[in-house]
This record gives sequence, structure tokens and C-alpha cells, in this order.
Amino acid sequence: MKYGLIGERLAHSFSCEIHRALGTPDYELIELSPETVANFIEKRDFCGLNVTIPYKETVLPLLDEIDPAAAAVGAVNTVVNRGGQLVGYNTDVTGFAALLSRAVIDLAGKKVLVLGTGGAARTARFVCLRQNAASVVTVSRRKRPDAVTYEKAYRDLDDADIVINATPVGMFPDVENCPLDVSRFPRLSAVIDLVYNPLRTRLTLSARRRGIPAVNGLYMLVAQGAAAAALFTDNRYPADAVETLYQRLLSDKENVVLIGMPGAGKSAVGAALAKVTGRPFIDTDAEIVKAAGRDIPTLFCAEGEAAFRAREAAVIRHLAQTCGAIIATGGGAVLSEDNVTALSQNGRLYLLDRDPENLNPDPGRPLAPDRAAILSLYRERIGRYRAVADRIIDANGDAANVTRLIQKEHCL
Repeated sequence: MKYGLIGERLAHSFSCEIHRALGTPDYELIELSPETVANFIEKRDFCGLNVTIPYKETVLPLLDEIDPAAAAVGAVNTVVNRGGQLVGYNTDVTGFAALLSRAVIDLAGKKVLVLGTGGAARTARFVCLRQNAASVVTVSRRKRPDAVTYEKAYRDLDDADIVINATPVGMFPDVENCPLDVSRFPRLSAVIDLVYNPLRTRLTLSARRRGIPAVNGLYMLVAQGAAAAALFTDNRYPADAVETLYQRLLSDKENVVLIGMPGAGKSAVGAALAKVTGRPFIDTDAEIVKAAGRDIPTLFCAEGEAAFRAREAAVIRHLAQTCGAIIATGGGAVLSEDNVTALSQNGRLYLLDRDPENLNPDPGRPLAPDRAAILSLYRERIGRYRAVADRIIDANGDAANVTRLIQKEHCL
């Protein structure tokens, strides 16, 4: 190999796609156990490496030279082999500063809580202090001389202005976890989560629902990747190139989630979108039928609606971790806040808004077998659909036209 990323668990990583787009040659993901890291580095059989959790501090004593910024942070995330001499850098500093700039988050004079004590947390502290934060307090699960506990943060630091999550809590595959209850910090003006998979963590979703601006770590990942690639290849990547790559990666990774009334055309449009884009198509009702071995009318009759909704929620929790898919949901899926949260973590929700007179009754749909049932269901649900949708698509045309509208909206 020439270039790659080392870490303990890398199933969540987008680094190969980023470096492929940046032109870094022969870039690989290398999962290493703690006892094998030193031997791998000492062989020096690479041109350049990125380093992620939990080895950003581990590699420090294995290097011949450390860039001053990386030394000040106390963590390295990029290693360049210069004629047999290993030089360590911290391009996370560049990436985090770029994220703050893009999100227009001003740290000057602010009280900042940094969650975590690892290399990412050290980077966040370094940048916060360099940008004149009034105070930066590290928060840890365990009591430490250089950090406060979460209990103390809730009790004594509820006037914090900004929270930065620099832990892996909430990262794929443990996407249902959240490191902090933001409702206990009423003065927050911004939440930054360095996790980028899922695209929206429980932490950022919770903040946004309270009107607090919140961003994830995807732009930081792309910006630090560009800075690392520049060290690897001596190329330079302007800000507009980083933005273009970020937007492309976001679009590629974000699920297109179709919501709306029974008969609105979600399955037909989803299948058409999958055909023209090459993305996988997932129909949650079809997945429920596959898992249960019985069709939906039979499930409703045998188990009742509550049991069906429990099956639906389990399917959605599993499928929502997917990236880059087209997902068609059942008509009642987004009535559950838990389902909306799960689908929103990696997806943009498109409401196929079809006028009730254009919705066809179907005896095979337990809750919409006739015209009167459809009209009643529409009046009951349309407000909810519109409230949770990220985009509303006029679905009164044919499937091909609706497909084109979503393609344009999602840049597919």
C-alpha cells in the first residue's frame, strides 16, 4: 500500500471515497489491534497514513519528527514518510477550524464544553483556545484532574454556550446513543458533533429540535482529508473544491426517504428512482412482510395494528443505518417520533403530497380500503406529514415526473 487510514474499527469510515476523489493513490483502510500498531508503524512500509480512534496519541513516540501544531495538541492524525523519516501532523486542526468557519460559529468569549479526552478532544480544545474562547472545559465519564464529570457539568456548567462532542458516542453502529442531554443547557448557541456517520446524530437532532444550530463532523472530515492529501501529494485544494466534494459526499451518503399517504406512489417512485440512479431500493412494508412471512392484511388481522407498528419500528431502526439508499415507508411510519428520528439520521424525508381525490382505495390496505377511509386518514395525517418532511414534492403527476422532481431536489 502507499496510503491509508489506520484505526481499531473502520466500518464507519468514508476516507476511501474522500481520498479517491482527491486523487490520493492506493488508499486503503487498515484495522489494527492495539498490540500491532507499533510493529506496523516501525516497518515504515507506506508513503503516508491517516490515523483515527484510538491511535492518535499512540503513534507519537513512534515518529521521528512532529509538526509544532501536532505537538501542541498532543495528537497526530497524519503521518508522512519522507525518505524513511516519519513526520507527524494534525490536519484535524485545519479541518475543525474550517468547520467552524463554514458554520459561522464564533468561539470568542464563549464558554465551551468539550466532551471527551482523546485526540479529537485535544484538537477541539487547541482550536477553541486559539480562537479566544473564554473558557474550555473538558467533560469525561470519569473524574480526572484535567476534566469534570458529566454530573458536575449538568450541575455547575449549565450556562455553557457551546458543546463539542469529541467522543465516538452515537457513531455507527451505535447510532441510538447520545452523549449529553442538551435540554439541561438552556443557553446553548451551537452544538458541534465530530461524529459524521450517521450524518445526523441523536445529539444534533436533539439540538435542532430545540432551535439550537447543530453541525456534524462531515465537513471537518473532508477538509482535514484535503489537508492530508496535500501533505501526501503536494497538491493544494482550494475551499471551493472542498465544498464541492463535501456536497457530493453528503448527497451520495444521504438516504432519500419517501413518506406520505397510502396510494401516494411511494413504492413506484422509489423503484423508478433506484432504476435511474443505481441506488438500492428498500420498501419498509416489503421488509416487514419478508421478516414475518405473512402479508400486511394478515398481520393486521392476526396481531393488530400495535404489533404491526412494533415490527415496523424494528425494521426502520435497522434500515435507517443504511447510507445512499432509496427508502419507501408505510403510510403510518412517521406517526412515530422514534421512527422519524431514526429515518432522519441518514435521510432526507420527502413527502409525496398527493391530493386526496387522486389517492386510490385498495382493499389490500387495512387502513385505506375505500374512499371514505382514505379521506378520513388524509385529514388525520396530512399535518403530521408536512411537519416532519424536509421537502414537500407535488405527487399529483405520474411517477416519472415525481421522480424527476426528486432527482433535481436531491442532485441525483
